[in-house]
Amino acid sequence: MERVTGEEAKRIKREALGVGDRVKHHARTATPLKSLTRTAGAQQRVYRFRFYPTPDQEAQLLQTFGACRWVYNEGLALRVKAWEQHRVSLGFAETCRSLTGWKRVKKTAWLREVSAPVLQQSLRHLDAAFSRFFRGSATYPKPKTKRRSRDSATYVRTAFRWVEDPERPGTASVSLAKQSAPLDVRWSRALPPGELPVKLTVVRDRAGRFFLSVLVEERVAALPEVFVAGTRAPKAVGLDLGLASLVTLDDGEKLAHPRLLKKYEKKLAGLQRELHRKRRGSKNREKVREKIARLYASIGDVRRDLLDQFTTRLVRENQVLVVEDLSIAGLMRPAVGKGWRRKARLNQAIRDAGWGELLKQLHYKCAWYGRTLVIVNKFFPSTRRCSACHVKGPRLDVSVREWTCAECGVVHDRDENAAVNLRNEGMRLYWLAAMRTPPGQAPPSVIKASELVDHSLVA
Repeated sequence: MERVTGEEAKRIKREALGVGDRVKHHARTATPLKSLTRTAGAQQRVYRFRFYPTPDQEAQLLQTFGACRWVYNEGLALRVKAWEQHRVSLGFAETCRSLTGWKRVKKTAWLREVSAPVLQQSLRHLDAAFSRFFRGSATYPKPKTKRRSRDSATYVRTAFRWVEDPERPGTASVSLAKQSAPLDVRWSRALPPGELPVKLTVVRDRAGRFFLSVLVEERVAALPEVFVAGTRAPKAVGLDLGLASLVTLDDGEKLAHPRLLKKYEKKLAGLQRELHRKRRGSKNREKVREKIARLYASIGDVRRDLLDQFTTRLVRENQVLVVEDLSIAGLMRPAVGKGWRRKARLNQAIRDAGWGELLKQLHYKCAWYGRTLVIVNKFFPSTRRCSACHVKGPRLDVSVREWTCAECGVVHDRDENAAVNLRNEGMRLYWLAAMRTPPGQAPPSVIKASELVDHSLVA
């Protein structure tokens, strides 16, 4: 199918939002603060385990991945065609009826060999992608490809068998639809006892490793509140993300940048050269590609573990965590034109830092454990403002690590000063949100300056 360009996607969105009842309209509206407040009860959590399929299981899973990808692409093509030709917006139900027809056609009868609920979940993912597009939180859905898309399949409760192991609480025997033998899962941690998973997701990464993601509903106990010593004010910490140091806290503590890609730079370069010497499509080339993928996977595992330990400590020791609303995609714009080598190195350093993973972990851990994450406006001058006298200084080059305030004469560490300013601005937003929270309810787990009427200061 033809790809939809950016301009075409915008046009489709504008027309769709003006059609009326024929289209599922997901308008972008400001979320009321009341709806963001925490509610007690069970929360959905994902536990990830590695498993080792037998040759037959692996072949069946690979077939399932391909079928899910094909159904997703056909559903996308069907929805695009229906809109372009008839100005009709199809939903999940309509594409599911088409799935039944595809199975009856001799050419695509092989879809019968894959569990129907799994294929339906692929269409649900497509429907969710369109919902995100109409909300404005994602681009127009694109077709999936074998090389660039992740191999995954989602199994709902009707598509797997789950039998808890009485001798090992928190583990189970798992059998997927269309498979007779249970999976060889390495249970690295115990699951909540007595809870049947909501759904399972099987994933195969670029390194050829298989993982089982188990989605369960469990009640997560909030951590005890943390206050400033001798007061009832919540303890807050400001985090300044950087490249010289991965994270700088407002008390001056710095988390060193591991620079994992830099550490394995020579090994990766050697493998890349070896890859380019191999003939395309050959088995030897695929072996080298898997070596590179395994190395990247190992680097990612180490990075996630480092950030997981650091974010867990921050959440345990603080009640309010404040970060800047960084546009990571904008910072990593393609390196073109003059100075492209320097920009390419900067992009690699940002990618190596794992800022996105760190922010993702802070989001869900604050929601789990009763903490508040405050996201300050990205235009707030945290680096240029003196944290002592609050006077905004001149723009600073990236190479300047220390600067002296011309008004009060205080010498600032660039990153520590930014972290202090972020903490102060974050607490201002926190109290503003607390005043708007209904009595008896805790402040929301995430406070964004963009969602408050009184935006973060920008001057």
